[in-house]
Amino acid sequence: MRIVIFGASGSIGQGVLLQALDHPGVEQVVSVGRRTLAMDHPKLRQLEHGDFLDFSALADELRGLDACFWCLGTASAGVSEADYRRITVDFTVAAARVLRAQSPELCFCFVSGAGTDDTGKSRAMWARVKGEAENALRAMGFARLHLFRPGIVQSIRGASSRGRVASAIVAAVHPLVAAVGLGTTNTAIGDAMISVAMRGSDRVLDSRAINRLSEGA
Repeated sequence: MRIVIFGASGSIGQGVLLQALDHPGVEQVVSVGRRTLAMDHPKLRQLEHGDFLDFSALADELRGLDACFWCLGTASAGVSEADYRRITVDFTVAAARVLRAQSPELCFCFVSGAGTDDTGKSRAMWARVKGEAENALRAMGFARLHLFRPGIVQSIRGASSRGRVASAIVAAVHPLVAAVGLGTTNTAIGDAMISVAMRGSDRVLDSRAINRLSEGA
C-alpha cells in the first residue's frame, strides 16, 4: 500500500507516520510539507511544497496512491475564523482535488475532532469549520472517505505540540478519558487509519472506534 501523509510534523501526524513506516503492509509513505522532516527511512519519500492552496505541481507524485492520511491542522485559539478556514478547509480541498484526479480509488482519512458540527449551527467556530471541511470532502466523491473525530489525543510517539505541563496532564488523565471513550493516542490513530485503508470501516470514527480498530490491528 502506498500512502501520502499531510501534517506529518504535527503531534498526531508524527505518530501516524511512524506507525505507517513500521507496518509491513505499507510499501511507501509520501510526506508532503513545507519543510522536510529530520528523519530518513527507506519507505519514506519527502516532498517539499510551499503553496498549500495549489498542489497541481505535485500531480505526478500523487498518482497511484492507495490512501491519504490528512493530519494537517492548527489549534483555533487565537486564530481568526478566516485563517482557520484557510488552513482547515481550503488547504484540504486544494490537495483533495488533485488526489481525487490522480488517485480516484484512494481512501481519504481526515482528522477532524470530537464535537465537529457538519450542520453549521454550532456556536464553536472550530466545530463549524471542521464540519465545513468534512462536507466539502463528502461532496468530492472519493471512493472511500473516513472522518476521524478523536477527543483528547495523547502523543505516544514523536514530539507533542503541547508544553511539558500540558503533556503531563494529558498523560495522567488519559487512562480515565480512554476508559469512557473520550481519549485516544496518536499511534492508535495511525493504526486505525492503516486498518481502515486496508479493510474499510465506519464512515465516522470517534475515539472508541479508533481504539477498537487499533487494538485489532
